[in-house]
Amino acid sequence: MSIYRSYIGIDISKLTLDLFDDRTGEHYCFSSKSHSIEETLDRLAPSPDTLFVLEAMGSYGQRLEDILHQRGHAFARVNPGRARDFAKASGLLAKTDKIDAQMLADMGKRMELLPTPRDDPARRRLNCLMRRRDQLVTMRKQERTRLSEVIETCMQQSLESHITWLGETICEHEDLIAELISKQDDLKQDRALLLSVPGVGQVTAIVLLSLLPELGALSPKTVASLTGLAPMNVDSGLKRGQRRIRAGRKRIRNALYMASLSASRNEPVLAVFYNKLVDAGKPKKLALVAVARKLVVMLNAIIRDQKPYVV
Repeated sequence: MSIYRSYIGIDISKLTLDLFDDRTGEHYCFSSKSHSIEETLDRLAPSPDTLFVLEAMGSYGQRLEDILHQRGHAFARVNPGRARDFAKASGLLAKTDKIDAQMLADMGKRMELLPTPRDDPARRRLNCLMRRRDQLVTMRKQERTRLSEVIETCMQQSLESHITWLGETICEHEDLIAELISKQDDLKQDRALLLSVPGVGQVTAIVLLSLLPELGALSPKTVASLTGLAPMNVDSGLKRGQRRIRAGRKRIRNALYMASLSASRNEPVLAVFYNKLVDAGKPKKLALVAVARKLVVMLNAIIRDQKPYVV
């Protein structure tokens, strides 16, 4: 049973916020600037049993979330895809900011959403640094591909110069990440626990710390699903479709897949598991995905128990 009696849905865009208050049935549209948000909240005067519902919109919604937390207002951050599916299931095929705001309020009421806990500032900064590092690594890969294809000297020099700069900047971000973790006891401890598992390297550990803050607080099935490593059934009547992994957090799944390449050789339990699947005729890629799933479940338990890996 939900403890909230009223819900306020907020649709977020770059310049404006559209709000629907189910207490009065009124719609509001205001600027996404801080002072406009604060003025609107003062005018609404939400009660302690009001839950704000908004989509996860990255930097566009961060200012709103910070203000809600500062003022002690509870809010639920929902996945945009899940919100769209709810709208379709409710018969809302049209899509406007006004409709979406009302849909989010209705979703909060019908789904009895739980409030989103406040982000840890250190983990938020770690998340930003890691995302930027990944962007730089992607750009360097693209530039290296271009370098292999050009023949003009001027282009080669330009690309080589940019690749060098990207490499230096990546190192700077990795130094900032290492410095941040070294100053936070909880992050430092969790990183050491993750690195105790054979196959888990620095990058994989930092990806998990920055993009999966829920690690250690989830059930085995939930952590596998959240990382997109849980096989989904495709059955209907007598038909039994092939189970496939889908959705989840792609960057984490990619990191765990790469870690599974090493873990399938160096971690005794996972190595036996991998070889058993391959000997049974399973494709190697499928076996590695299964190893990655077992690996994230293992890492979840290690963080939960705060005990390092033991053979």
